[in-house]
Amino acid sequence: MSVSLQDVRAARARIRDFIYRSPAQRSAALSEMTGQQVFLKLDNLQRTGAFKERGALNKILTLSDSEKSRGVIAASAGNHAQAVAFHAMQHGIKARIVMPLMTPLVKVSSTAAFGAEVVLHGTNYDEACTEALRQGDVEEMTFLHPFDDAEVIAGQGTIGLELLEQVDALEAVVVPIGGGGLISGVACAIKESNPKIRVVGVQTERLPSMLRAAEAGKPVTVPAEATIADGIAVRRAGEQTLGLVQRYVDEIVTVDEEEIAKAILILLEREKTLAEGAGAVGLAALLQRKTSLNGRRTAVLVGGGNIDVSLLAKIIERGLVKDGRRTRLRIHLTDRPGALHQLTKILADVRANIVQTSHDRAYYGVNLGDTVIDFTLETRGYEHIREIADVLTAAGYRHERIE
Repeated sequence: MSVSLQDVRAARARIRDFIYRSPAQRSAALSEMTGQQVFLKLDNLQRTGAFKERGALNKILTLSDSEKSRGVIAASAGNHAQAVAFHAMQHGIKARIVMPLMTPLVKVSSTAAFGAEVVLHGTNYDEACTEALRQGDVEEMTFLHPFDDAEVIAGQGTIGLELLEQVDALEAVVVPIGGGGLISGVACAIKESNPKIRVVGVQTERLPSMLRAAEAGKPVTVPAEATIADGIAVRRAGEQTLGLVQRYVDEIVTVDEEEIAKAILILLEREKTLAEGAGAVGLAALLQRKTSLNGRRTAVLVGGGNIDVSLLAKIIERGLVKDGRRTRLRIHLTDRPGALHQLTKILADVRANIVQTSHDRAYYGVNLGDTVIDFTLETRGYEHIREIADVLTAAGYRHERIE
């Protein structure tokens, strides 16, 4: 079964009263950084924090009374789970969600809080999906596929209709790809309305399932890999979604983990927008000049914001180090009263803020009577780090930067 523009329009009429029409705002900062006009479509502002509500709700509203009465079951790494849980419960339908064991706690907790029964099973989405299908067959529950379903695809496609209304003279759309439900719907809505608008998909380099499927002409299963873009960590593209991607999508590119992390940090710092890894891959592709969209008026989908706070803390810390705004120095000095005070005064004079210190008198080739101190410092960039090193050298301190 294929999906048409009429299906997407019908989905929009069906879900309109329940779904937030998220903004598509121009970013001056990101436009300057990427060399093109960038508009952020912020579907991370949906009630459950991601675009998945659109497809899940459209599917739920098309179920028969018999299907609703038996309850629904789904498999998801998080965002589809929350969408199904929230809207099923809102419509009085029992919901069970099977989630991989390594699903971020924030997504598990949120899914349960929306009223669904949560079952943790398997090391990845595919294993969770197999278990959900098994339980659904045994208990005659209605399985809601997260992407390879016509009603789900049509629901996600409503984003495309909104973008056509929100961004004047739109020339391109950049969309994250996992199993392909989002880009299939959006691309259908966009291309059937204006074939001149380019549609670019972005996958994580570690799980390029749709790219490999497009190359092979059929869905293929890629090896399992861990990624911070867990929301698009799908090993095998859908049958329906592949056909729509082949028909409507102009280009598929990939981004690596460091590029995704940088995009998350830039969105947070420059746009005050929280995005999970899967929600930031589109911007990552633009920042790294991975696409062919030079200078075009481009909408970038920020599809989800359900990121684990522990992971976010690591991303921020790592980003500061890579930008030269945090560094660690190992400094040798004489182990005598006042030596540390003298050293910290030098660091203070050069405006380096001490975050953490660690003494060691036994390792790193320390002479008897000497000590080594590791300083973690807040700095203003690589030029400032070089200035600190020059000052320490001039003062007679032996030191090295710890990478």
